Amino acid sequence: MDTATFAAPTPVRSQLRALPRLGVGLLYVPSLPRFIREHVEALDYMAIVPDRFWVDDGPGAGPRFRDFDRQVELLDWVAARKPIVGHSVGLSIGSADLFDVEHVEQVARWQARYGFPWHSDHLSFNRLPGMDAHSEEAGLAIPVPYDREVLEMITERVLRVREIVPVPFLLENNVYYVDLPGQEMTEPEFLDGLCDRGGCGLLLDIHNVYVNSVNHGFDAREFLGAVDLRNVVEVHIAGGSEIAGMYTDSHAGPVAGPVWDLLDEVVERAPNLCGITFEFEDHYLPALGGHDGVLRELERARQAWARRPAAEG
Repeated sequence: MDTATFAAPTPVRSQLRALPRLGVGLLYVPSLPRFIREHVEALDYMAIVPDRFWVDDGPGAGPRFRDFDRQVELLDWVAARKPIVGHSVGLSIGSADLFDVEHVEQVARWQARYGFPWHSDHLSFNRLPGMDAHSEEAGLAIPVPYDREVLEMITERVLRVREIVPVPFLLENNVYYVDLPGQEMTEPEFLDGLCDRGGCGLLLDIHNVYVNSVNHGFDAREFLGAVDLRNVVEVHIAGGSEIAGMYTDSHAGPVAGPVWDLLDEVVERAPNLCGITFEFEDHYLPALGGHDGVLRELERARQAWARRPAAEG
């Protein structure tokens, strides 16, 4: 691939340095309304999956997107008190046969509504062309192959997203359970190339790195040494569980022990880090110990955040 084919993006590192250092946040799930209203001061920000707050009637429908009014009321309440960060799941940026501009425009409307300082999606695809004019949902985030043709395609899409939504755009590294043969690049090389050429930032899911290291036998610290941590704006931390001999990114309860050690390393070495987001799946709230358990995870994340180098503010 001739790297000269890429348009030079607006310098992104200066944008990242200008972002607010928010602190510690929580990814909203439907079991949390009471927790949020009672403990909003325990959060520096709240991350949301905006796609879960609207009905999507599909491309060309008019209007295509309709809000869930009762859930949006809670967002309005939070937005009056804390920053909100958007973390979408519906772009499917790695789908070769489609790029959903209407979805990106909807994200732009929500960014304007809630003032997301940045927004993100997943470096994966979950939508496939169907038998008719509609796409089919795969039901999971499928990793993209790390090759130059895919890098070029996704870079072009990142540039388009950045044109439509006027705040920094991040992509999240994915979990994968099968090594794709014949890939032209390592994952760190692909992530660095995407950030450099597309001008996006990185949402570093530390638990995903840990899951992949367990299942594929590499050193997670070596991965962190290979990826350019200057591109990291937000990190995700979570727990997992073993299923049929495979360690999975199930977001099952408390943060996995080794993830805390990896988090400390990232906090010390990522100069543009703006937020640490704890995430768990809705039905694992009892495994966390209820609301008290959520508060414990947030407090431990806050201890890690406090160890950021003083020079970074």
